[in-house]
Amino acid sequence: MTYATDRLHEEIAYIAYHFHWSLEDILDLEHGDRRRYTEQITSLVTRAAAEG
Repeated sequence: MTYATDRLHEEIAYIAYHFHWSLEDILDLEHGDRRRYTEQITSLVTRAAAEG
């Protein structure tokens, strides 16, 4: 089963935007690791927004 291309691009853009990592570095991540990073970024952004 392949991962949806649109979802992959969203994850890449999200991680690159927030962590300023290269495309190569992001693509080197395992799928599960990439998902964990996107979840952690979301958590950090949500917390920062709540703290104002």
